[in-house]
Amino acid sequence: MTSHRPALPAVLGLIALAVPVLVALGLISFTIGGAAELAGLTAAVFPVLPVVTAFLWVDRWEPEPPQLLLAAFLWGAGISVLGASLVNDIATTGGGDQVAAVISAPFVEEALKGAFLVGLLCLRRRELDGMVDGVVYAGLVAAGFAFIENILYFGRAFAIDGGNIATVFVIRGVLSPFAHPVFTAVTGIAVGLVARRRNLAGGVLVHRVSYVVAGYLGAVGLHALWNASAGLGYLPAVYGVIMVPLFGGLIALVMRQRRREQRMVSAALPGFASAGWIAPTEVPLLASQSGRRGWRDEVRRRSGDGAAGAVHDYQNAVTELAFLSDRVERGTASPDTRRWHHEALAELKSARDRATAPGAPGGQQPPSASQAPRIFRGEAAHPKERSP
Repeated sequence: MTSHRPALPAVLGLIALAVPVLVALGLISFTIGGAAELAGLTAAVFPVLPVVTAFLWVDRWEPEPPQLLLAAFLWGAGISVLGASLVNDIATTGGGDQVAAVISAPFVEEALKGAFLVGLLCLRRRELDGMVDGVVYAGLVAAGFAFIENILYFGRAFAIDGGNIATVFVIRGVLSPFAHPVFTAVTGIAVGLVARRRNLAGGVLVHRVSYVVAGYLGAVGLHALWNASAGLGYLPAVYGVIMVPLFGGLIALVMRQRRREQRMVSAALPGFASAGWIAPTEVPLLASQSGRRGWRDEVRRRSGDGAAGAVHDYQNAVTELAFLSDRVERGTASPDTRRWHHEALAELKSARDRATAPGAPGGQQPPSASQAPRIFRGEAAHPKERSP
């Protein structure tokens, strides 16, 4: 997690990602008509909201930059949809609907959705701290894809007889809104595992690539099984025997990883207090979501939303340092870790300066900037490795 304030390049990037989404919506309108598309859009909003909300809830402990989360959604809704549509149309023409559904769609769609995760791994590796981050980004990419796909399916059902949209909505919007996110989450888990390994180089690169390929093939396999069972009439059996347990297992895995992350942050806080980065009285408030939320609520009550936002930034900056420290302790720090630490500590100091006294334990402000230790001279930064 880095700064949540989008710079001009980030804004321009989001605009560029929005263009394919508009193109996809335009093609749907051309295919089924404006009225049917509007009906499909209205129906598609209902299943996507709880899906996106669920993944944002999972992301609460160490929130990812909002612009990257939005980019993930737009990638799935635009580039992934257009690329998959083109290839699937070709496959349908050459081999029929079943070939496109069971072979073309799983391979192409999961490749295009997974490309965003691989891009993060190569270009923004700092944003990936493990499996939870991989699942969150994968879920939002897949949610964007499913959102546009649902507009087409719901709109087409409306255009055919008007009443069929209810049946399609129950199948796609009620029974299986998490289908696409579950498929792509397998790739996300693999990418998250790779992000926690050492820097990619030499033979290690081959080993890490095998993780990503295995995750991608797992996503393809689940997607193909789902589509094949739907075409052959076995979807209820696959849904109950495979998808429901798999979804439950994914929830259990994510919750387990969230608890591990909380323990990791809690374990780092005493060292941070000793280093002078945080006040010792803030340790219990930073160690749990309830403590952090209570702190923000108290600040909001006394000083308003701006002060609460400053405290929130401060809390997130502490979490970022905890994750970087964990990388050092596990021996998985990359050559970029020292630079990341400089940036994270600077963000913490900036956030601490913006945070106000109300709501801190006993009215105490976060440590002043003069109390913070100097940046470490070593390759990586960790409270136990302070320079004399």
